Amino acid sequence: MTLYDAPVRFDEARPAAFALAHEVAAEGFDVLLVRDVLGRFSLVVDDGEEGGEATDEQAERWRELLAGRLGRYSGERPLVRTSVTRLPKTLTASPRTLEVVSATATAGAVRFLDNTVVGEDWSHVTTPSATADGATRTRRTALYGFKGGVGRTTAASVLARRLADEGKIVLVVDLDLESPGVGPLLLAGGSLCRHGVVDHLVESALGNAEGLEIVTRSGYTPRKQGELWIAPARGAGTEGVPNGYVDKLNRVYADADGARFADRLAATVRACEEAVERGDSGRLPDVVLLDSRAGIHDVAAVTISHLCDYALLFGADNDQTWSGYKDLFEAWAASGQAPAIRKKLRMVASMVPDSVHYSKDTHLASFRKNAHAAFSVLYDSLAPGEIAGAEDDAWDLEDEAAPHYAIPILFEPGLVGMNVPNSPDWQERAFVQAAYRDFLKLAVPLIMAGPAEQTSAGSDEWWVVSTDFEEDSP
Repeated sequence: MTLYDAPVRFDEARPAAFALAHEVAAEGFDVLLVRDVLGRFSLVVDDGEEGGEATDEQAERWRELLAGRLGRYSGERPLVRTSVTRLPKTLTASPRTLEVVSATATAGAVRFLDNTVVGEDWSHVTTPSATADGATRTRRTALYGFKGGVGRTTAASVLARRLADEGKIVLVVDLDLESPGVGPLLLAGGSLCRHGVVDHLVESALGNAEGLEIVTRSGYTPRKQGELWIAPARGAGTEGVPNGYVDKLNRVYADADGARFADRLAATVRACEEAVERGDSGRLPDVVLLDSRAGIHDVAAVTISHLCDYALLFGADNDQTWSGYKDLFEAWAASGQAPAIRKKLRMVASMVPDSVHYSKDTHLASFRKNAHAAFSVLYDSLAPGEIAGAEDDAWDLEDEAAPHYAIPILFEPGLVGMNVPNSPDWQERAFVQAAYRDFLKLAVPLIMAGPAEQTSAGSDEWWVVSTDFEEDSP
C-alpha cells in the first residue's frame, strides 16, 4: 500500500478476508478465519495432516495477500499454520465458529470465529431447550422494537390479558431493564414482588439467587380461570434498605466465572417460570411473553436469538425503523442465520393511522412494501414452498404467511394519555379494543400454534437450529 492508497475500512475488510479464506480453501486446506475485537482478521490454516503441509512459499504469499488486501485490518498474527503452531481446541473446535458457504465449491472448508465485546449472541440462533422431564414446554414469545416508543409494552399487556382471558397461565417477563414499565400496566391492584429480574441476574452470578421473590400475581381476574403473572425488571425492594437499582444494573451484563450473561439470562427466565409453577395452579406457564429491550443490545440478542420460539418485531413506517432492521437482518444473513431466524419473526405495524385523509390500507401497503425490502436479505435461501407462493416468487409481497406481512395496531389518541393504574378496566374501553382488534385476532393464533411441538412421538428432543446450519426435522 502506498502513501496515496485509500485505506481499507471496516466494512470492506470482511468481504476481502472471506474472499481470501476461500482462495486458500481452494488450494485444499481447511481455514478458520478469526476476527478480533478491533475487527482485525487472521487466517488459521489447518495443514497439520501428514503430507498435507503448506509450503513456506504458499504461507508467505497468503500473508502478503492478507496484508495487502486488508491493510490495518490484517491481524497482529495474520497467518497461523497448525503444522507450525499448536493451537488449543477451544479455538480450532469452538462451537462459536460458523461455517461460511461459498457460491463455488472448494476443496477445503471455511469457518469464521468472531470475537466481540458485546452482541455476539445475534450470530447464533437456537430455540429454547426441552424441560428436563420432557413435559410440554412453555411457549415463549418475544416482543421487540428496534426503536422505542412504538407501543411494544402496551401491546404485551393487552396480549397477556387476552391470553389469560382464554384460560391460559401467562407470565410476562420485563427484560427492558434500562426502562422497566410492564409492571404498572398489569398489576391492576396487585402488589409488586420484593425482587425483580435484575436482582436474580446479580445474585445468580454469585450463586446467591435461592429464595428470591421474582414473580407476582396480577390483581386482574381473567375469565375462564386463567392466571396472569408478572416478573418485573425492578422489584419493590426491602423497606428501609436502598434499592440500588442503578448499581445492580451496572453489573448484570458481566460474564461471571462459568456463567456467561446469555446463560444467566436464560436461567433467570427459567427461574421465573418455575416460580409460577410454585403458585396457585402448580403448573408452569402456558405462555411467556418476553418484553425485550429496544435496539441492538445484548438483552435483545439473547431474547430473540435464544430465549424465544417466536418474536414479534414492532415498528413504525419510517426510515429509522427500516435502516435499523435492515442492519440487523444483514447481520443475521452474513452469519448464515437467515434460515433459522426467519422462522421466528413476524412484523407488527404499530400506530397505524386510519382516517379519511390516510387510510389503514394505504399505510399498511407502504409498511409491507418496506418490510418486504428489508426482509429480502433473509429470503435469499428459501427452500421451495417454505413460504406460500415460493415456487413462483420467493419474495411475494402479498404473502400473508411471510414474516414481512405486518400485523396492524391502529393509532388511537386515547392510548397516549391513558393513566393505566387509575383505569382498572382499561382493556375494556372501546378505543383500546378498536386499536388492538386485528393484532389480537392474528397474533394469538400465531403464538399458540408454536413452534413448540415435539420432534416425534415419544421423543423429548425439541426442534432446534444448530450453529452449523443443519435443521433437525420437526
